[in-house]
Amino acid sequence: MLNKIKNALISVSDKSELSKLVKALSKFNINIISSGGTYNEIKKLGHECTELSYYTGFEEMLDGRVKTLHPKIHAGILHDRGNQKHQIEMEKNNFPSIDLIVVNFYPFQKIVLEKNDTKKIIENIDIGGPTLVRAAAKNFENVLIITSTKDYKSLIDEIEKNKGSSSSKYRKQMAAKAFALTGYYDAMISNWFNQELNIKFPERKLIFGRRIENLRYGENPHQNASYYLSDYNDRVSGLKQIHGKELSFNNYNDILYGLEFSESFNNNKNCTIIVKHASPCGVSINASQEKSFKNALASDPISAYGGIVISNYKMKEQVAKLINKIFIEVVLAKGFDPKSLAILKSKKNIRIIDTSKYLNKTNVNVKHFGNSFLMQDKNKILLNKNKIQYVTKKKPNKTQMQELEFAFTVCKFVKSNAIVITKDFSTIGIGGGQPSRLDSADIAIKKAKQFNRKKLKNAFVASDAFFPFADGVKNLIKSGVRTFIQPGGSIRDDEVIKTVNQAKGSMILSRIRHFNH
Repeated sequence: MLNKIKNALISVSDKSELSKLVKALSKFNINIISSGGTYNEIKKLGHECTELSYYTGFEEMLDGRVKTLHPKIHAGILHDRGNQKHQIEMEKNNFPSIDLIVVNFYPFQKIVLEKNDTKKIIENIDIGGPTLVRAAAKNFENVLIITSTKDYKSLIDEIEKNKGSSSSKYRKQMAAKAFALTGYYDAMISNWFNQELNIKFPERKLIFGRRIENLRYGENPHQNASYYLSDYNDRVSGLKQIHGKELSFNNYNDILYGLEFSESFNNNKNCTIIVKHASPCGVSINASQEKSFKNALASDPISAYGGIVISNYKMKEQVAKLINKIFIEVVLAKGFDPKSLAILKSKKNIRIIDTSKYLNKTNVNVKHFGNSFLMQDKNKILLNKNKIQYVTKKKPNKTQMQELEFAFTVCKFVKSNAIVITKDFSTIGIGGGQPSRLDSADIAIKKAKQFNRKKLKNAFVASDAFFPFADGVKNLIKSGVRTFIQPGGSIRDDEVIKTVNQAKGSMILSRIRHFNH
C-alpha cells in the first residue's frame, strides 16, 4: 500500500547529505518540521521549514532534554489512519499526521571513545530520538522511519518512484532497521553502565554487533556467514588486509583465535605461532625472527600446510622468504618491511594482514549454542607463584622454570585434554582435543618423534589438568621428557610424583588448571 508523505519531522545530529534529502522532499511539497541545529541548517540551505516549538506551541526546555516529547508529535506519528476513533481524536485536537521521521541519535559511542567524562557521556544518551524512532517503527503501516544517512539514497529513490509516497514493503524494511538500531544503542548504553559498575555478569546481558563483512560462506559451503564487531569503535576491526583473496569464516576463526594466543607472548621478543583449524601446529620464541619461524614450523610441518602464521613482530624479508616456500593461507604481523611485503605479494592469493592497530578490549568470552550462550572471564592468569608446589626431589632451575611457563602458556590454547612438549622455547609435540589424557600424551609423543626425535631428550611437558593415572607420565618419560608442569589434584598425585622421582626428573604443581573446551 502506498502512503502519501505530507509532513516530515527531521532531527539529526549527523547533518551530512541533508541538502540532497531536503531538496528531494521539497520537490514533492512535503512539509518539514525541525528544531535546533537541524532547523538552522535547513533554513541555511534555503528551504522552508517549520520550527518544532512553533509547531507544538511549546518551547523546548531543560537544555533540550524535552523538545520532541510532545502529544502533538507522538499522536501525529502513532495514530492509526484507518481507525475512525483515532481520526476523530486527531481532528478534535487539531493534530496533523506526521508521515516521515528522519532521525539519528546523539553520538553516545563517539563520546565514550573520545571522553572519559561521565557527565558528558550521560548527556549524550538520546531519549527523544529513540522514542521517535520506536513510535514510527511500530506504526510502519502508516509512517516511514529513516535512521541513517546511508538510507537517504534509497528514500529519495522510493519517493521519486512513487511520486511522493512510500510503499508498505519499504516502510517495513526501514522499521526493521530502526528497531535494530534502538536495540543496538540501548545495548551499548547498558554495557557502558555495567562496565562503570564492574558488573561482569548482569541478569540480562545485551550483546551488540555491527556487520563488518559478508563472508563467502561459513565453515562449509552450504552455511552462510558474516563477520561482526562488538565494540564502541565498530567501524574498524584493526585488521588491515594488505593483499590477497577475501577472508573466509575459517580464516577469521583462526585469525581471532591466533591473535588472542599471540597476546600471551606480547612481552616476549619474536614469537611465531602457526595455527590450523583453531589449534596450534607450532609455537616458538627466539631472539631471531628467522629461528622463531623455523622452530615453529619444525614442530609439525605437515599440519602447518594451509595454516596461518601469526607473529608479534614487524616481519623482515628472511621470514617472508621462508613463508613463501610453503603453502600458507594467511600471514599476520605487526607490520611488514618493504622487502618482506614484496616477497609475500609475489603469491597472488595469500592474505597479508597488518595487526599493528588491532586491540582486543574485551575481558569475557562467549560461547553460543543456538538460543542459549555461556559467558566467562577470559583466562588471563597463567601461574600464581604463591600456589606453585615443588613436589619432586629434583627442582627445576630458573631457565627450566621459564621453559615450563612457556609450555604452560601454549597449553592454555590447546583443546583439552592438552599435552604440550617443548624444547628451547619451541613446541616439538602437541596433543589435545581428546577425551583421554593418555591419548593426547601419545599424540604429542608421536608428533615429537616424527619431526623432532633428537630434541626429546630432557624435553619439557605441560599438562592443562592433572594426570589421572601415571601411565601418560610413564610414556612421556620413556620418550625422553624429564621436566613437568601440571596442576595436580588427582587422587593418584603421589603415584605420578613417584614415577617422576624414579626417573630423576622434576615436576611442579601449578594448582591452576587451564581447560580449553
